[in-house]
Formats: sequence, C-alpha cells, structure tokens
Amino acid sequence: MKKVFGIVTVIAVLMFGMTANVMAQDVPAPEAGQEQVAEEQATPVEAVADEQSEAAAEESGIVGAHKALKIKFIEGGAGFMALVAFCLIFGLALCIERILYLNLSSVNTKKLLNKIDEAWKKGGVEEAMNVCRNTRGPVASIFYQGLSRYDEGIDVVEKTVASYGSVQLGLLEKNLSWITLFIAIAPSLGFMGTVIGMIQAFDKIQQVGDISATVVAGGIKVALLTTLWGLIVAVILQLFYNYILSRVDTLVNDMEDASISLLDIVVKNSK
Repeated sequence: MKKVFGIVTVIAVLMFGMTANVMAQDVPAPEAGQEQVAEEQATPVEAVADEQSEAAAEESGIVGAHKALKIKFIEGGAGFMALVAFCLIFGLALCIERILYLNLSSVNTKKLLNKIDEAWKKGGVEEAMNVCRNTRGPVASIFYQGLSRYDEGIDVVEKTVASYGSVQLGLLEKNLSWITLFIAIAPSLGFMGTVIGMIQAFDKIQQVGDISATVVAGGIKVALLTTLWGLIVAVILQLFYNYILSRVDTLVNDMEDASISLLDIVVKNSK
C-alpha cells in the first residue's frame, strides 16, 4: 500500500506541475494584441492535445504490435501454424504440470531427518514410519519404504531405498520425453513450411513465366514466417525444459544425501 500511495503522490505532483505550467502559459503578454493573446492561449491547448495524441499513439502502437503478430501468424499458413501452436500449447501445459509437481515434491530433508530421529527415539521405527507417512514428497516415500523393511536387516533397508529411489526418479522425469518431442517437432514443422513456401514461390514463377519480387514474395513470406515461429516455440519450450532438468537434478541430489543420512540414523538406533 505504501508503494501505491507513493506512486499516486508522484503522479499527482507531476499533474500539478503540468497544470501550473499550462496556467503560466495562459497568462497573456501585456503588450500583445488580441490576436497574439488568442494564439498564446491556444498554444497550451495544442501542447496538451499533442501530448494526448502521443500517448494514444503509444497505446495504439502496443495494440498494433499485438495485431501485427496475429497477422504474421495467420500469414504463415493456417495448417502449419496451427500445428506449431499445438506444440506450444501442449508443451507449455506439460512444462507447467512438471514445475508444479516438482515444487510440491520438494521438502526440507534436514528437518524431516530430525523428525524421524526424534520419533524413533520416542516410539521406535513405527513412529518414524508415521512421520514419513504424514509427509509429502518422494523423499518421505523412499524413507517409508526403507523403514518398512527394517525387520529384515540394514542391508535390505539399503537395497530398498536404492530401488525405490529409482522408481521416484522415473516419476520425477515423467512426461519430459513429450516436452523434448515438441521441442524437436516445432522447428521441423517450421522447416517443412519453408519448403512448402518455396514450392509455392516456384509454382507462381512457372505460372507467370517470369521472375519478379512480387511473384515470389508471398511464398517466401510463408517460408520465413513458419521457420520463425517454429524456432520461437522451440526456444520457449527449451528454456522451460532446462529449468525442469535443473529442478530434477536438485531433488535427486537431495534424495541421495538424505538416503545416506537415513541409513546412518537406522544404524545408530539399531545398536
């Protein structure tokens, strides 16, 4: 709220300064005639009108850029551009789903290990399993599976933790292959549109029987636009994909470190 009040205050000061400036300009010169006074009084109004027209031009420029992007997207060809848009929409949907899943899978492993250690001291392995059962995330699931085999020995606990860790890794990397597929397909569709656009350009040359810029411009435009949009979609999805991979690597490292610490707790409490 303080920022909002500060912005409002700055805008009010600026508006007051502009108003004072206009009022100062409205004062006529004492030695000027009536025509000169009328011109001087009209000058600030024209200045304000110019400022308003410039602001309107800027807004229309933003809207115009948005419309231009739509027009260029449509000019690329409805068929291939629809496929490129399909890759973007479904690729982003998968990326957002993975990001949400990974964020929900992250947990403070040190705090969890401390809770397990304290629960084990109070109520044994069953109480430690209850802590894991009531905690979300793959780390807690791995701990639960390992502690459930505690009666079979520490070696079995270690193997269970390693095996179930591989299962959780597969769940973390779920749908990443589809994201890579969309990253590869988007520019491929763009290049295919490029080939089709060049074929259209040569067909027009063959029909007209002459090479000119106006004849081949349409086909070349389609070729370039499809390639451009395909590359844009691939770059956007690639950025999300790399972020997801970094999150997966972080979670895997946390799981490995926490699994070693869990085995230390098991060994300590089994003595």
